Amino acid sequence: MFRNSNPNSKVNFFPAMKITEDLHAFLWTDPSTNNANTYLISRPKKILIDPGHAHLFGVVEQQLNTLGLSPSDIDLVIITHGHPDHTEALRFFSGSSTLAAFPAREFEFFRAEAAQYGAMFGLENFQPEIFLQEGRLEVGDLVLEVYSAPGHSPGSICLYWPEKRALFTGDVLFKQGIGRTDLPGGNGEDLKESILRLAQLDVEYTLPGHGEIVSGREAVRRNFEEIEKFWFGAL
Repeated sequence: MFRNSNPNSKVNFFPAMKITEDLHAFLWTDPSTNNANTYLISRPKKILIDPGHAHLFGVVEQQLNTLGLSPSDIDLVIITHGHPDHTEALRFFSGSSTLAAFPAREFEFFRAEAAQYGAMFGLENFQPEIFLQEGRLEVGDLVLEVYSAPGHSPGSICLYWPEKRALFTGDVLFKQGIGRTDLPGGNGEDLKESILRLAQLDVEYTLPGHGEIVSGREAVRRNFEEIEKFWFGAL
């Protein structure tokens, strides 16, 4: 079912991009509206990273369907940070067996800043099952490393999958770009420190919250260098 809060709106459908056998990207490429990229890790446990805006979640459903999956097959939804274009679609997993993992510091910040935070997801008294802290996250046979990466927002996290050398960056950094720091809790110095720390990882794929994927170690290295050269002076 295509869930769209506005039945008169039309959203283009973009097929899932296969990165590896068990990793797919649902890249948002429609310039007419803002939404986050969504990523699927398909192992015995199915993980969805940043499901996006609620009114655009039908596109994610269609992309899952092309892979023979549906939202009910997802075991865990991981949120990189609390902005609505990454989080709203959590509401479609409410009352299901799917677990939600949310950065602990981010959750506390937004709950303090907005008493009705849960209403953003269409959920009253929203409470994730898993609070993410820096360290290892084990999901079945999968091991991810959680990195605290403040700057775009105070509690942003990035996920590193050592087995695939894949780095999910949320809105910390993009291809030739960085996350904005003028939203509540943003901090330019924190963002620089986060990016410099992530640059030390052995990365084959940079998987950002918006825009294109960066593939290949050399391309990843150059992207980090270009970001430091062209963007750090503006922070």
